[in-house]
Amino acid sequence: MSRIDSFFESLSQKGEKKRKALIPYLTVGYPSVDATMEVALALVAGGCDMIELGIPFSDPLADGATIQRASHHALQQGVTPQQCLDVASRLRQRVDVPLIFLSYYNPILHYGLEDFCAASSQAGIDGLIIPDLPPEEGATLEGLAARKQMDIIYLLAPTTTDERLPLIADRARGFIYVVSLKGVTGARETLPPELEGFVARVRSVTVKPLCVGFGIASPEQAFRVASLADGVIIGSRIVDIVENSDQPAKAAEDFIRQVRKALSPYESA
Repeated sequence: MSRIDSFFESLSQKGEKKRKALIPYLTVGYPSVDATMEVALALVAGGCDMIELGIPFSDPLADGATIQRASHHALQQGVTPQQCLDVASRLRQRVDVPLIFLSYYNPILHYGLEDFCAASSQAGIDGLIIPDLPPEEGATLEGLAARKQMDIIYLLAPTTTDERLPLIADRARGFIYVVSLKGVTGARETLPPELEGFVARVRSVTVKPLCVGFGIASPEQAFRVASLADGVIIGSRIVDIVENSDQPAKAAEDFIRQVRKALSPYESA
């Protein structure tokens, strides 16, 4: 059982306090490798349950301007997948929460699928999110990851057809990444009114944990999402905070504490 599975299973155990998964995202190497470590540790101190570590890539098709800018900056500073593995390894020595790599397929393929899974497992990574890998082409990587007790976490978008929903849901491991809106990542002032209906569609085909991401920018939006899903994923807003604060670690920790507080009504004994 992966560390991600263990987390969600613990929430269903009799007598355990229920909890909504709070999953922030960081681009590794933005604004520096040292800053990534500092902010990641602050996010854990603030109450997050998992961390997504983004491997910088030159053509991040699913990402909006904020994360594209962070990836470009990290690449300019020479951040490589190997450095991301090193950061994960250092972080694993300091925290127990699940760590998830978000990477596009090309860097993994270039590294070598088997070698990447082995190195990720050794570094303490628990799951992989690969936005441009469809499940129809993911069997090889799924097998390699499973042997290292890592989960391949697939995305479901509002544009996913009813025919493909069960296929993707069945292949996903750890949790299903439910994309809240059509389009790319990026903080939004409002979330789409059809979000409830889309999550209900996904719920109708699976009992696996659902974590919603894309566009979530405030504790109030996280509260709405938590009424529908098992977890909340926040990416661009965290990157914005890191980019615009003189004390990014403290600012990120404060924000996560605010979101954690907003989720508290759903977390009863």
